[in-house]
Amino acid sequence: MTQRALILSLTAASAALLIGAWGFQYFGYAPCKLCYWQRYPHMAAVLIGAIAYAAGLRVLAWLGAAATATTGVIGIYHSGVERKLWEGPNSCTSTDIGGLNSDELFEQIMTAPLIRCDEIPWQMAGLTMANLNAVFSLVLAVLWVIAARKTA
Repeated sequence: MTQRALILSLTAASAALLIGAWGFQYFGYAPCKLCYWQRYPHMAAVLIGAIAYAAGLRVLAWLGAAATATTGVIGIYHSGVERKLWEGPNSCTSTDIGGLNSDELFEQIMTAPLIRCDEIPWQMAGLTMANLNAVFSLVLAVLWVIAARKTA
């Protein structure tokens, strides 16, 4: 496979992941804050890939690798938040209610996000959307590196 064909394929793969995420959203799986954070690097990868393909700039493939690696790392972080391995951002996870008085508990309820990052809305064979995004994105990052190192 030529470098240009590989870059085009990787660009299409990030676009497909985005379309899949929007498809889940369309069917009622509203994204949380971390889900949105995982989309932005894929959007950047699509833009970078389109420019790299059109202009034939191999150096941009390194940026594509960085973008997809970034979303892979965010996916790992989100996966840990979902599995309660670590705490996520305060703006999209719940905290322990032990020791709260009624006013503090009411305030926590009223300011709680509608879509929480620490809940798993969908999974297949034990893999969540964040898990799948992390795996696919890190594979894409490796392929972007291969594209960057490939001679024209």
